[in-house]
Amino acid sequence: SIFVRALASSNTIRPASATPAKDDPLLDLTIFSPRPTASQQTSSDFKIDDEFRRRDNVVDSPAPTATTIGRRHRPDDTWKNTRRRFLADAGRNLVLLAAVVASGGSTASPANAVESTGNSGGDVVGGGVKVSKRAGGLAQKIRGGVCFKMDELQRDLMQERWDLLGPYPAQLRSYVSVFTTYTDAAFPSDLPSDYGLRVALRYEVGRFFASVERLKRAIAKEDLDEAFTAYADMSLHLDRYLRVGGLYTYYDSVIDNEQFFQEYNDALVYSDPIKDPAEVRDLIVLCKGPDTGKTGIVIGLYPDATNNCVVKLDKYRGMREIRVVPRSWAAKRLGEQDPDDVFLIPRKATKS
Repeated sequence: SIFVRALASSNTIRPASATPAKDDPLLDLTIFSPRPTASQQTSSDFKIDDEFRRRDNVVDSPAPTATTIGRRHRPDDTWKNTRRRFLADAGRNLVLLAAVVASGGSTASPANAVESTGNSGGDVVGGGVKVSKRAGGLAQKIRGGVCFKMDELQRDLMQERWDLLGPYPAQLRSYVSVFTTYTDAAFPSDLPSDYGLRVALRYEVGRFFASVERLKRAIAKEDLDEAFTAYADMSLHLDRYLRVGGLYTYYDSVIDNEQFFQEYNDALVYSDPIKDPAEVRDLIVLCKGPDTGKTGIVIGLYPDATNNCVVKLDKYRGMREIRVVPRSWAAKRLGEQDPDDVFLIPRKATKS
């Protein structure tokens, strides 16, 4: 990094032997050493001093009694001002280093524009989506409110607590205004890009609440398979809304994990997905496809000719992605496993 190279290139660091002033508030940031004699001072020391003098266009000054990393020798300098400049330069280098790493030095970069800083028109997120700052705290209401409510619904549905499932459709319907407000506030302009995103988001919201109504009817009939299918559709359309709306907290740049497991066929342990296919509520590992190696739970099965299943992946950076994959890709995990995270959510005490 730039900052590390700057530290490595300094030849003025010597063993500390002089005692700093007791009232020096930054004594731990300065490297003190006695004034070197002419025989002790190396040619590189002269070169560094000459470079600083030539760059700053200052006259020669007496040799200092203390040295700092990257110090510029000026006759009118105080040691305190010198340290302040050093800290300012170090801070700028660290900010620049962080910007370089964030722009291309990591495989997962932030994709949450609503809570980050940037230009007044909006911030670029993973995938090139721009979100207006006017969206405010609505993003957290969707991620922390709707997503958490969906986790609670999954817990009670998979435990077949029909006595607790009745209020969920109405509770989810109360978030209609949150979705609508976020859609209009995050992409407010008349540009084709914002208009297209608003249309896409409104479509996903419509499909989400259509599935909520389907779940409501299934709960009334206590039809478990129909309820699982409705919940899987709800999760899928909510996940698409989060992606299109720039609400994911990260962006995964890895396109295909399958290539990493080609040389390690025995790295994943699972049952045969053809002979023993996974059912709803089974903990699985994806044994094929671009998400090979990721774990999750089956939340729904599609009874059509596609023979696909809906998988809710385990939590990563606060998010749980939804995947629709062939059942032959979702294999049951073997051995003792921890329960899915939703089953660890405590229930609120009911009033008697």
